[in-house]
Amino acid sequence: MLYTVKEVAELSKVTVKLLHHYHRIGLLIPTEISGAGYRLYGTEALERLQQILLYRELDFTLEQIKELLQGNPDRSTILEEQEKRIQQRKQRLERIIETLHKTKTSRERGEPMEDKELFKGFEREEDWKAALQEQNEYLKETYDYELLDSAPVEPQHMNEIALEGAAFMTSMADGLRTGRKHNDVAVAALIGRHLEFLKEHGHQISAEDFAAQA
Repeated sequence: MLYTVKEVAELSKVTVKLLHHYHRIGLLIPTEISGAGYRLYGTEALERLQQILLYRELDFTLEQIKELLQGNPDRSTILEEQEKRIQQRKQRLERIIETLHKTKTSRERGEPMEDKELFKGFEREEDWKAALQEQNEYLKETYDYELLDSAPVEPQHMNEIALEGAAFMTSMADGLRTGRKHNDVAVAALIGRHLEFLKEHGHQISAEDFAAQA
């Protein structure tokens, strides 16, 4: 079965623009191009896209992913290595989640965290920059926007933003599962609180711009 680029985007939860970019750089070539010029993708292309997305989750750059997938390496070997890396990342994320919960509790109580507890999971500024590298690369390629500029990355500040982001996404997902629509009053209130939080933390964004990014 062959899928159009729009169908692949819906299936894989990536944008059509990103699939076009992968095609342009030779990372993901369509199975065939129709007589009308439409990109069509078969099973092998979908499996390759899965591998690409798994490597992206592991913070590999697109150039590194391209090199890793050259020559059509054995898929089972790739999946085994990716599973191993993801398990390692899971353990690290569990430490980060623990730090985030402690950060939230300390804010609610108005008590500062102990220095040794503050940076568990992200011990250095460089750790945050490494974690944001893939997102920075995507924004630079897609929107010509540099996320990681010369400004320092403050771990506690980033922990608070990450905690708010995780809570926001969880609440949005819960709302969708219960059948709430995008124009529901509760959804609008949730987005409003999230935008206010971002504003308080130095990220000015309008509701219109936020909706365009969603």
